[in-house]
Amino acid sequence: MTHFLERLRALARETPDVVALRWFGGRGGARIREEVPFRDLAERVERTASGLRAQGLRPGDRVLFSVRPRPEGVVLCLAILRAGGSVVFVDPGSTPELFAARIAAARPRWAATEALLYAASSGPLRRIARSRGLLLPDYGRLPVRHLYTGRWLPGVPRGARRVAAESARRPGAEPDLTPGPEPTPVPEPAPRPGWVADDPEALVVFTSGTTAEPKAVVHTAGTLGGMLGLFAHVGGLRAGQRAHTDQMFLGLPALLAGGTWEIPARTPKDDPAAFARGVAGADSSFLVPADVTALLDVLEARGVDGGAEPVVGPAVLAVGAAPVTAALLERGRRVLPGTRWIAVYGATEILPAAMTEADEKIAAAGGGAASASAGGSASAGGAASAVGTASAGSGGPRGDLVGRPLAGIGVRIDTAVVGLDEAPGPSGAETGDAPGDAPGGEPGTDPGDGPVVGELVLTGPSLMAGYLSDLDAGKPRAAEHRTGDLAYRDADGRIVLVGRNRDMIIRGTVNIYPGLFEPRLRDLPGVADAVMVGVPMPDGDERVILVVTPEGAAPGVGTPRVRADTELARAVADQAGRVLDHGALPDLVVEASHVPLAGRSRKPDRHALVDLVSPLAGTVRA
Repeated sequence: MTHFLERLRALARETPDVVALRWFGGRGGARIREEVPFRDLAERVERTASGLRAQGLRPGDRVLFSVRPRPEGVVLCLAILRAGGSVVFVDPGSTPELFAARIAAARPRWAATEALLYAASSGPLRRIARSRGLLLPDYGRLPVRHLYTGRWLPGVPRGARRVAAESARRPGAEPDLTPGPEPTPVPEPAPRPGWVADDPEALVVFTSGTTAEPKAVVHTAGTLGGMLGLFAHVGGLRAGQRAHTDQMFLGLPALLAGGTWEIPARTPKDDPAAFARGVAGADSSFLVPADVTALLDVLEARGVDGGAEPVVGPAVLAVGAAPVTAALLERGRRVLPGTRWIAVYGATEILPAAMTEADEKIAAAGGGAASASAGGSASAGGAASAVGTASAGSGGPRGDLVGRPLAGIGVRIDTAVVGLDEAPGPSGAETGDAPGDAPGGEPGTDPGDGPVVGELVLTGPSLMAGYLSDLDAGKPRAAEHRTGDLAYRDADGRIVLVGRNRDMIIRGTVNIYPGLFEPRLRDLPGVADAVMVGVPMPDGDERVILVVTPEGAAPGVGTPRVRADTELARAVADQAGRVLDHGALPDLVVEASHVPLAGRSRKPDRHALVDLVSPLAGTVRA
């Protein structure tokens, strides 16, 4: 990150008047609300960082960050890093208990929050948020020093500092922090391991875990810089280009390359029509699969309606943060034939790790519409995926091609893992980091037995420092990341996923581990058993279906009877918000006569349940 900030200052000298940030708004999201040239961006970052230091932010301080992408938020995020702080992302929609556990684990000394979020977490607006299933914690009561963006609203705590919104100020102006009364004292920061002095902590992202053991990924200035560099390569970013995205990990590399980061007024999911207008003619963008579907729906409807606006997309559109199917890429290529479509694979722990062109992935899937893929990728809130079913063509090995490893990414296939009995190929010796290390001289193949399948293990410049609990306990930095994906490398060195060695559902950019939530669901009144499954959709997203059985039901054999809209299903759906994270709430709750079991361990047969509930998945909310 130090390199990035130095690059930003250099661009402020070399191209001071070139627009670095362009934020859209207004009716339909078509009006430019604010433009920030490189000169002003660099000045605002430096000025705000000075203000943070003056207010007491110290190197190593963790800052809970809940500000949407827009110039204020970008400036504040970079200023925190410039001042030596660490940005902590925590989902405010998690259950109050889990949110409290995550705050206790991260021990932030600051909170940077939008005024609207303070208002929505207290007072009358809190009741509205709760009515929509969002159980927001009371941000104003957190024992931290508070920063807020936007206009003051009821709920903003006394002593909070406002980050100014102006894009430019006169030379020598005061820091972009409105003064206020001194805040209450806060606890001392968490201890830091010795290596932090050389490569300071920069980003903490909570991904999963329980209230007893919250799990968060920690990236340093160095690993975050590695991530930005790899994304610049993925997007082919150059000076003068426009990157239209709400994703910081593509927007920041665009700035680093000397381009313009265009920030949509609303997320692609919230307003796909506005996003379609904004992204038209841009040089690059990044979307999750569900957002791609929404975008293509809008563009196809425009073509059917015979609108005057031409159907135009960006020059390059990278898709990731969840499984990317060949079927989705085929549709995208058909609707936007002038766009270069790329599928990106990775995990929060190491992102990005591999990429493949649409043509290559479609060809590997047999040239036709593929079924839901095994592969997934993750941003600052997702990881790799679930079950693979795409065929690699006539007579080819089954699996989902996720592409060639990016520069500097090391790949290892570890066959000593649980779950290989579900993989389509035989296991064997581990492969090395370079092509030719596997038996037979080809990456991940054995001339006698076929592909060598095992757990995919990655390392590289974007590899996390480690998990928060491990690092705060003084453990050494991570040397590699075990993805949980079962994979092999084909003769060209490309990574092909064939399944997972542990249960996980991906919806949008959220990883959902059923084992974390099912025990709490079984404690609900009237419930004997509860199993969460993910039903793959054509765009690679998954619908979350919760299957419950009633108390007192006799153990069943054979195929269960599954029904929706029963009294028990409705009761569980009404109560699920009390025991589940907002991001893990089911799309549909169904009642089953019994849960089918499989294997010697007699565990729930999730594959059978997916087959049973798939016909109902089309009836759930989009």
